[in-house]
Amino acid sequence: MTLTDLRDGFRDDDQRQCVQAAVHCRLADDREPQECRYLMRFWWQLSMPYQEVSLEELRLNVGRQKLDALIDLISAIRSSHEEIDAWLAAAEQTFPVIQDRGFSLDSDG
Repeated sequence: MTLTDLRDGFRDDDQRQCVQAAVHCRLADDREPQECRYLMRFWWQLSMPYQEVSLEELRLNVGRQKLDALIDLISAIRSSHEEIDAWLAAAEQTFPVIQDRGFSLDSDG
């Protein structure tokens, strides 16, 4: 299954940017560099017409809970704008915003 059609499934750029923000701020944790790398490739895939990452690469490199969320998102994108909105609401409930501990340590002193 190719992921090159994802950018065409959003209501508008605002909805796509909200989904990208959720992937970036709630799923991609740089304390898990390999997983983060593939989540950010998926983040990029949401706005690109070419294949940045495959579903198989995601399966191999992303943890089960986050992978399930991505699969749900792909399904929502291919279904309806309302399902994308529902995915966003669920992601906000399920995944807290990731705190950048390196930045906070550096800024504290």
